[in-house]
Amino acid sequence: MASLQERNGSYRVQFFFRGKLHGFTIGKVSVSEAEAKAAQVDYLLMRLKQKLLTLPPDTDIVTFVQHDGTPPSSATPAAQLSPRQPITLIHLKDAYLTTHGNGTLEASSLATCGIHLTHLCRVLGDAFPLAELTLADLQGYINKRTTAKIAPVTVRKEVTTFRSAWNWGTTMGLTTDSFPTKGLRYPKIDEKTAFMTLAELKKELASGGDPETLWESVYLTAPELAALLDWVKEKGSHPWIYPLFCFTAHTGARRSELLRVMVSDVDFDRNAVTIHEKKRSRGKRTSRRVPLTPFLRDVLREWLAVHPGGPALFCQAGTVARSKKRSATTGHRGEKTRASSLKGRIAAVRRRENPLPGALTPNEIHDHFRRVLRGSE
Repeated sequence: MASLQERNGSYRVQFFFRGKLHGFTIGKVSVSEAEAKAAQVDYLLMRLKQKLLTLPPDTDIVTFVQHDGTPPSSATPAAQLSPRQPITLIHLKDAYLTTHGNGTLEASSLATCGIHLTHLCRVLGDAFPLAELTLADLQGYINKRTTAKIAPVTVRKEVTTFRSAWNWGTTMGLTTDSFPTKGLRYPKIDEKTAFMTLAELKKELASGGDPETLWESVYLTAPELAALLDWVKEKGSHPWIYPLFCFTAHTGARRSELLRVMVSDVDFDRNAVTIHEKKRSRGKRTSRRVPLTPFLRDVLREWLAVHPGGPALFCQAGTVARSKKRSATTGHRGEKTRASSLKGRIAAVRRRENPLPGALTPNEIHDHFRRVLRGSE
């Protein structure tokens, strides 16, 4: 991963290649230009690692990246992306995800971008040349995804991700023309159902309403929310489940925000909790302070009295059945890589040491959210 150093307005790029540190000075340029050059260095190093580019024998790595992979002294065709090697969709996908995997995007957002670009590569083809992209190609993609029963709002998001990657590619020299969106036609989307209470939902369902659509619009009244938390307190199979539900209900925190809350973020003296955000600003990490309700204050005091340890407010200790990180055994293989015989499968499995307290994972929260609500109203 290339890094930038700034001194008196002048920028220098540093990077590792084959275990050694290298660097060169860009000069006094704008921040965006410096970041673009560092990202280009990352991209070239990635292509070298993938063996899709070759370092000429008469050229050092610094000269190679300084000249964007086309050093003046090089006569080796493989050292550059010539017209015979056009920039393809898979090139753009790899470069975009590699660059934005340095913390620019939240992990969940980066994963979503990866899913969207993977669908584009699958439908249009990994080797689709970006220079040949037309409005008809994009419209054909939309039509195919719609025919496959993909929700129109999802298709629109996939094209939006493609456009973002394309515009980023323009600053990197990977794309030249503007993204051809003018004239695209998407299927109509249904307006979201107005929010309703549980009682109103039951009336709608009795008159033949669509459960999948209607349940998305339900909100709980204060008594219903209290009843839900009572249910969770009784049914929760782990001690962290009830305080986590209470925290969510009384702060409105996102799942990703719940994972980032530390014990030190809870301030009983000021009667508030600090929630660390990643969605409000692209350029910096932000936070907000949320007052503790008397109910949540008491719940958190009880939870911290039995907290298993560690910095995360919501964490798990000990063995958890079927967990990828905290099950009693490890070494289980997937269907494509595991042995065909039972003996071979068992041979790969070994006992896991008792896991130390650790922060919850998104999958653990999602799984136990579903489990604890199973059978509830």
